[in-house]
Amino acid sequence: MKKILIVDDEVNVALLLSKFLTRNGFTVSTASSGNSGMEQLKNEEFDLVLCDYRLEDTDGREMLRKIKSQYPNTGVIIITGYSDIKMAVELIKMGAYDYISKPLYPDEILNTITKALETRQALFEGEDDVAVVTKSNKKTVLADGVVVGTSRASKELSRQIELVAPTNYSVIILGESGSGKEEVAKSIHLHSHRSNQAFIAMDCGSLTKELAASEFFGHEKGSFTGAFTTKIGHFEMANGGTLFLDEVGNLSYEIQAALLRTVQERKVKRIGSTKEIDLDVRIIVATNENLVEAIQKGRFREDLYHRFNEFSIYMPPLRERGNDIMLFAEYFLQAANKELDRNVTHFSPEVVECFMNYRWQGNVRELKNIVRRAALISEGSEITTKALPLEISNYKLHVTDYDQQTSHNQSNNYNQPNNYNQSAPESNKVKEIRHDLKNAAQEAEYDTILRVLREVNFNKTRAAEILNIDRKTLYNKMKGINLK
Repeated sequence: MKKILIVDDEVNVALLLSKFLTRNGFTVSTASSGNSGMEQLKNEEFDLVLCDYRLEDTDGREMLRKIKSQYPNTGVIIITGYSDIKMAVELIKMGAYDYISKPLYPDEILNTITKALETRQALFEGEDDVAVVTKSNKKTVLADGVVVGTSRASKELSRQIELVAPTNYSVIILGESGSGKEEVAKSIHLHSHRSNQAFIAMDCGSLTKELAASEFFGHEKGSFTGAFTTKIGHFEMANGGTLFLDEVGNLSYEIQAALLRTVQERKVKRIGSTKEIDLDVRIIVATNENLVEAIQKGRFREDLYHRFNEFSIYMPPLRERGNDIMLFAEYFLQAANKELDRNVTHFSPEVVECFMNYRWQGNVRELKNIVRRAALISEGSEITTKALPLEISNYKLHVTDYDQQTSHNQSNNYNQPNNYNQSAPESNKVKEIRHDLKNAAQEAEYDTILRVLREVNFNKTRAAEILNIDRKTLYNKMKGINLK
């Protein structure tokens, strides 16, 4: 359970925040002054500190400086009033994860805290991994569960990261959904001279046309209907650090034009403001679609593509990484044991065979989810095929049965046309193995979703349109069949 310290001299605000966060599964402590907050940090370890910028005995800048110096693994979020927003942005550049402006809204608070904890975990896991690998004389390690492999593809990936990380080049990361593109971006950031600055990630696939400009560039209070407070855009939040744009191919043409101006001029202006802000941001983008083809079809700007494409990295799919599959699986098993307080030590030989034969269309993300699920439901110290979803445990059987059935039917059709009925029992046997009434609908839905995702190169927005469901429903269904 994550532990949060609230430092605020307004006792009622601290109490309300404490009750709200406790209801949402956090362990919360409070302090009414900067000195008492530092004293609690001295006696107890916290994952995150929520600190009001204006305190009676100090301010947010001084608190951040002390916390970063004495407790570098503890994240800091600044609580600020409207008049302090400019200072809050400066504090983000100093190492704060984010800020929350008053008045406080529960959903915004929870979302900001969750993102800060996820970012903290990913970055510090990456640093821990680097330390471990340095001891064993290996090369780069990627953040958040993507470890160095021994395959040729993995070694080439590490070489490219090591090559581009120290530069300021903009980078395009190409690869299938779930292959670990964001983790590569984090690794580039961690190994750059910007590593002590902010890493800000945006999912462009989930942005509506109306919200995109506000999310990228921010807005001033009252600049449009619904703009109740001033909002800092992602470019400004990432100033001095790295901005990662995922699924960049889904951005509208109008937003691409606005992005081009910002990238070219290295300046940003909030909606409703006349003041331009100088930017020093490294941009890393990721896509699972062919941007060159999108340019030819008029869906992506060629000039923006060339701005982004100062260096490109191909993220190999998991199925091309050979024995690395089991290296990753072992890593995820260790992480799952720690998370779930379990002691599952190994995979059975049958599971290893299943993992090596399966196609892993969901890539590293799918493997991680499968291992976590298997660790949860396994009763002993070994993960067996009983703990795997049917599409994985029966994968080789499905392929073999299909091939045998096709071969058998072709033999009957071309060589023994009068003996078709003799093959009927075998056909029924195959159907009995592959399907029963309970699983038929689930398998049919799985096949349909997977087929559509393959057709659109795992572009989830386009897949949802083809399947005639909304994006959230598609995410839920992918999660249910371990594709997300």
